[in-house]
Amino acid sequence: MDHFDIIVIGAGPAGLGFVRSLAGSGLKVAVVERLAEAVLANPPEDGRDIALTHASEEIMEKLGMWPHIPAEACGMIRDAKVLNGRSDYALHFASDGSGKDYLGRIVPNYLIRRAAYLEVKDLPDVTLICDAPVEDVSTGRVGLKSGRVLTTALVVAADSRFSETRRKMGIGAEMEDFGRVVIVCEMSHALPHNDVATECFHYDQTLAILPMNGAVSSVVVTLASDKSEAAMAMPDTEFAAEIQMRFGGKLGKMELVSKRVAYPLVGVFAKRFVAPRFALVGDAAVGMHPVTAHGYNLGLTGGAILAGMVRQAATEGRDVGDINVLLPYERAHRRIARPLYLATNALVKLYTDTRLPAKILRGAALRLGNVLPPVKARIVQQLTQGKA
Repeated sequence: MDHFDIIVIGAGPAGLGFVRSLAGSGLKVAVVERLAEAVLANPPEDGRDIALTHASEEIMEKLGMWPHIPAEACGMIRDAKVLNGRSDYALHFASDGSGKDYLGRIVPNYLIRRAAYLEVKDLPDVTLICDAPVEDVSTGRVGLKSGRVLTTALVVAADSRFSETRRKMGIGAEMEDFGRVVIVCEMSHALPHNDVATECFHYDQTLAILPMNGAVSSVVVTLASDKSEAAMAMPDTEFAAEIQMRFGGKLGKMELVSKRVAYPLVGVFAKRFVAPRFALVGDAAVGMHPVTAHGYNLGLTGGAILAGMVRQAATEGRDVGDINVLLPYERAHRRIARPLYLATNALVKLYTDTRLPAKILRGAALRLGNVLPPVKARIVQQLTQGKA
């Protein structure tokens, strides 16, 4: 039976970010992952491009992850626009006046995953246990399907919004099944995007165009689940023409430069983030709708908060799995995540409601946002996580 101070289940970027934040603490950490290490070292492209806030970029820089991200693979959002239906009227968020040169960066998810792995793989106090599905979990104990048993002072679950570990530990979650599917891909275009991100809330689907480096954009289409199969089955040229038309030809001729990948859209908020000798980070704690781009940003921030509290406890000679060490993390992370989760879900429900009163309210909300500077400043602050 092997013993570790901390066992992290799930070697995604949130879990590995938490592990990297513990470097130099003297704590012996095991990372348990069902995938082979070769996949962690060279993650496949999964179509997802992540919008990072300034705070997340700073955390990644501090953890040594940022230098592993090729500059030419990143996009930059200087301005953002929100459009309602077929109207050309836009709620406009500009980086000018925010105190920042840009609102955020766009980085492919597979590069973030690889960067996190590269920063963790050689840490002296970290043991990667890959190709190792988990059989059972209980307080201070993890059993692998291979028969190997690990014991620990603290188990941290970072195994997705549909976390089996969370369920095995008896923690439920609020789940918001939006009945929708997200289709993601990258497209080239004839005209420049000028570093502007655009969210188009059409009445039958949502289209997000996020600027990548050069004349390429990340495209995110959110549509009803019963329409997704037809969209995925479209020939590439037909799909590209559909996106070009829905974006009003603003980027000229558009062409697919990556495969399309579809993901079911379910929001998740765990009813508890901690239990004795147990904590949740990343999507296992909060799985966000992507419309406000806070998913990985919350996971990175939450992992940094938990790591800080665990490091302090270890420095003071306290038990890192004690519930009194973990509860402040839950309070701090909930205070950040809960308002964002509720506001995001409310926004999604409003802008996917096709009834006439909702359509009127949608347009009014955009115009109100433009004429109320404090509202816009607050939203820009959330986008940059800087001072408004």
